[in-house]
Amino acid sequence: MKLWKLIAGIVLMGLLSASCSSNKDWRTASRESSGTAPDPLTTEEAVILVYGAAAWGWRGWFAIHTWVATKRTGEQFYTVYDVVGWRGRHNQPVMRIARDIPDRFWYGAKPRILKKYIGEGGDELIDAISQAAEDYPWKTSYSAFPGPNSNTFVAWIAKHVPELDLHLPFSAIGSGYVN
Repeated sequence: MKLWKLIAGIVLMGLLSASCSSNKDWRTASRESSGTAPDPLTTEEAVILVYGAAAWGWRGWFAIHTWVATKRTGEQFYTVYDVVGWRGRHNQPVMRIARDIPDRFWYGAKPRILKKYIGEGGDELIDAISQAAEDYPWKTSYSAFPGPNSNTFVAWIAKHVPELDLHLPFSAIGSGYVN
């Protein structure tokens, strides 16, 4: 009976592993714009967007990766605030604030907008988001579970900028790391 359970466990793990692997390669997965962000060249108002997309690989079955993109009034570019674990493996801070495409596919996964704010008062909220990001205590630490991770970072911003009224979904694993 023990041998049968062992064989069944090995077969089950094999099937699970096979279904987790993908012919997709993260190096060639799309990182193009999804077209969901307002064009900064034609949008005068301040814009704040919080995105979530299925995490890479098997983690995407139950977890999302989140980030924040902002554009101040009159700016013709977005600033993206995000945390990515692989940066730490390359001796870089895991947190990054940079001009970037706001609505990139997350390695093949189309992002969805979790929060959208456009217009009056946006610049003040962007100031608060920027300050919260600067105060983030885990700029060089990353752990997929229980955190700190990308969702911890966005939860930190949500906690420190309550006017944003941002509530992350249950699939934002690591968002509970922030007390």
